Amino acid sequence: MQSLNRFRCLSPASLCFRWLASRGSCRKLFIGGLSYDTNETILKDAFGQYGEIIEVKVICDHVSGKSKGYGFVQFTSEDDAHIALKEMDGQSLDGRNIRVTYAHKG
Repeated sequence: MQSLNRFRCLSPASLCFRWLASRGSCRKLFIGGLSYDTNETILKDAFGQYGEIIEVKVICDHVSGKSKGYGFVQFTSEDDAHIALKEMDGQSLDGRNIRVTYAHKG
């Protein structure tokens, strides 16, 4: 019961952030709803204004080579990733409103 008491004053968003932080994935973002024309350069240019990026990856079909409409951006800093998530989620990129969330393993 004591372990639950320490989280009593935390908001659901704060609890989620703590859970994600414990998983070590707070620097990597999932970007969904990408235009099929969006490439890694466009994604890096859009997110690079929020901090130093380690890796950008647009996921493509291995047969056709066409984008599947989602990708990942990994920052060097958790703070930069958090700001990018807040600023870019729901914004228009290449004519599409994108969804930005923390990436998770699994």
